[in-house]
Amino acid sequence: MKHCLFASVALVWAGSAFAQSAPVASPTPEPQPSGQTEAARPTATEALSEEIVVTATKRGYAESVQNVAIAMTAFGEAQLDAKFVQNLQSLSYDVPNVQLDGVGTAPGYANFTIRGLGINSTIPSIDPTVGVFVDGMYLGINAGVVLDNFDLEGVEVLRGPQGLLFGRNVTGGAVVMRTTLPRFTFGANAKVSVETGLKKTVSGMVTGPLIDDVLAAKLAVYYSDDDGWFRNRFDGRSFGKSRDLIIRPALSFKGGDDFRMDIRFEHGDVDGDGAPVQSHAVFPRNTFGLSIDFPGFYKAVWNQALVETNVDIGLGDGVITNISGYRQFRSRTATDIDGTPQSFFNGFFNIAQKQLSNELRYAGTFGAVEVTTGLYYFTQDLRYAERRNLLNNTRIVSGGGTQDQTTWGIFASADWHFTDTLTVNLGGRYSWERKFVRVGTLRADGCNLAALICNTNFVDSDDWKSFTPKIGLQWKPDDRTQVYGLYTRGFRSGGYNLRNTDPGVPPGPFDQEVQDSFEIGAKKQFGRSRLNLAAFHNQLDNLQREIIVPGPLGVSQVIRNTADAKIQGVEAEGQFFVFPNLVLSGQVGYVHGQYSNVRFDISGDGIINDVDRNLKLPRLSPWTYGAGITYDQRLGSVGTATARVDFTHRDSARFTDNNIGFLPAADMLDASLTYTTTDRVWRVSIYGRNLLNEVTYGGDTPLSTAFGGVGASLSPLNKGRVIGGEVALSF
Repeated sequence: MKHCLFASVALVWAGSAFAQSAPVASPTPEPQPSGQTEAARPTATEALSEEIVVTATKRGYAESVQNVAIAMTAFGEAQLDAKFVQNLQSLSYDVPNVQLDGVGTAPGYANFTIRGLGINSTIPSIDPTVGVFVDGMYLGINAGVVLDNFDLEGVEVLRGPQGLLFGRNVTGGAVVMRTTLPRFTFGANAKVSVETGLKKTVSGMVTGPLIDDVLAAKLAVYYSDDDGWFRNRFDGRSFGKSRDLIIRPALSFKGGDDFRMDIRFEHGDVDGDGAPVQSHAVFPRNTFGLSIDFPGFYKAVWNQALVETNVDIGLGDGVITNISGYRQFRSRTATDIDGTPQSFFNGFFNIAQKQLSNELRYAGTFGAVEVTTGLYYFTQDLRYAERRNLLNNTRIVSGGGTQDQTTWGIFASADWHFTDTLTVNLGGRYSWERKFVRVGTLRADGCNLAALICNTNFVDSDDWKSFTPKIGLQWKPDDRTQVYGLYTRGFRSGGYNLRNTDPGVPPGPFDQEVQDSFEIGAKKQFGRSRLNLAAFHNQLDNLQREIIVPGPLGVSQVIRNTADAKIQGVEAEGQFFVFPNLVLSGQVGYVHGQYSNVRFDISGDGIINDVDRNLKLPRLSPWTYGAGITYDQRLGSVGTATARVDFTHRDSARFTDNNIGFLPAADMLDASLTYTTTDRVWRVSIYGRNLLNEVTYGGDTPLSTAFGGVGASLSPLNKGRVIGGEVALSF
């Protein structure tokens, strides 16, 4: 009840402050990168009043987020700057019913959850419920996702299944990231920041024409050096060291008004300590206590290249778009899994992945019908090996395997503008996928870790087919209001477990997970203010879960289709201008889920009964909510001062399927104070994240008492309070 009361008061209080102002500009043909003009580097409240355009609908033009008939939250470049976003996890508390968390066992692993659908795994062959896309390229594994990022033009968080346009592994939703494009006018920016850790960061971007109106280039570079936020009581040293380097060049070629090709490349190199694991057999849950004898390490290197080509053609005044992407990712990780001053369980994990994808699509208009259709291809080669040094190295086991997969898809979507106010959306996608695996069960001398070669005792292949339809209806009584309803389907790939810990249980195949989703919503603008509402009901069949229980090898992980489930909820977001320079924001989400038709002993008590059906779904936090205020104050001819405060809350959630491991509730308080010069060239800020110093962790995996005693667990800590300062230059 207190959650509902707080959320209602926050939204009603903010809603009473609706302010009327000039209409927001209509969507632009393409999102614009940051620039050198005053309007391109706005103050915080000006940035919040800007219309956010999105590309996730894959039309031939960018659309206003307020015109899109799905529940989504988008952040433009200026909004990301104002929130001092360093990676996707920085937005974890800012969107209702969304958790963009890393699992923490190994740095960089995304275990994202949207509307109660998430995973709790570092097994690279486990497909996500939330797909992450960078410049149109799907990231094929969860590793290497939650790393520092910069040079972003926008981030779009789409809630609910997105199978029609994105295909597989988006049953929860999709996160779409866009990096900035080269510009045909000169521009540059740079940032230097220092924050508690001590973490030092410097980044910069320069862009401009090489040949006027024909060829433009961009070079962006990011470097950070973190001394470590934590203190390891085992040796008294700081812990959590990391060094990140990202280099991102790009070229854009224009052939008149009808042709554009954008070529992006990225190289990344990260190394540092292993995970800051806390065992609850040693420290209470509400502390940042850390005492581990093995600091471990993390090393990741990746290279990726994308080529996007857009050609305007006469047919239906349409655009043909082709996006080709290649990514190579390799990482080595070592972690003190037991989280104690003894060597009970040290883990070593190596990954090598290569992926290639291509999407060819057409978007055009034929009278009252807008059409988007395309073909998709994805292939991936994944190699994985791990070693476990157990009980003071008296027992050493290793295992892993390889997975080769190929995916094809064909899709079509049509918006029929039946009247000036009523639009019907119909679409469908057919997908086919095959996976071929060689798996070696964890055992003595199971793998050559460095060479990623394992002694195979399981070889298999399987394929899956799926049709994901969508039917939607949108009513727009005026250009500031829309009401919509939709039905759609999403599916999560079937597959295999490359971390096979139990020789008596085959590593697969497990079947694909299917979700049918019903959603209704409304979006309303009041001048520069807006309020968005949504309600949803989802039916999941063949829920695909990783069952985590203590075992003789530290922890046993078995993947099965455990049950069917129902998840439903509501969410609301609002942004309201009390005055032109004072903005209130609020968001609230509620989600409820329960099992039905249980087919696996989830509780582990040996029988399937109401105990299993009454368990809570993992990573499902019933309530998320928050409120914020942003205030700009002109300082005459000197410049502008901006103050920003945000408070957000997330309920606790279960981590393991048997509900023994759990994630704590958290109240997050962030604040910042920024000074911007009159010419908008210089910006100086101080900021704080998690000012209440809340203790949170990425996971909570129970271990047997042999690996640390009563309460032994694998719980990687997140940073607590962070205070920082930043100087930014843009022209």
